Amino acid sequence: MGLTGGIGSGKSEVAKAFAALGALIVDADSLAREAVAAGTPGFAKIARRWPQVARSDGTLDRAALAAIVFHSGAERDELNAIVHPEVRRLGAEREAQAGSEQLVVHDVPLLFEGGFYRRCDANVLVVADRETRIGRVVTRSGISPAEVERRMAVQIDPERARELADYVIDNDGTIAALESAVREVHDDLLERHATVSRTGD
Repeated sequence: MGLTGGIGSGKSEVAKAFAALGALIVDADSLAREAVAAGTPGFAKIARRWPQVARSDGTLDRAALAAIVFHSGAERDELNAIVHPEVRRLGAEREAQAGSEQLVVHDVPLLFEGGFYRRCDANVLVVADRETRIGRVVTRSGISPAEVERRMAVQIDPERARELADYVIDNDGTIAALESAVREVHDDLLERHATVSRTGD
């Protein structure tokens, strides 16, 4: 299953709720960091392309890299071409560790933009009011509202994302309401899986 949501939507909280229900979470952001860690081929490729973001201690200046790619679609595509194949490989390794009856949740910020949604048997979109999203990111990250809006602008149009999603979880309410919505989706996906398994017997 694929899980996504725009910046500030609360996708991470939804992932935590799925994990609490026993799902295996495959976090694309964590895999992306692993893919470009010091000493990896991914790090070497990024350092060759954008030497200004490679620190002397062998780590990436992620803020500097983000500033570059958020303002240039072409450079963002170059970065994705370096990182995404390795993330997919690492993700497949994690998924292979799941139990036979365990729900696997691929937490992917660019699920639709990168086309990974096509590999998932179902896709879940987390949504929230625009102002709520901006407020969350400003509070969490300390960046300006204008910068949040710039980052939102390069993500998929929310209405297009709704069209591609099988489930939409609204995260404008309480944590209890969010957890209840996640439980409904989780149970429905397990039932779908069980039905497919029975049909295949």
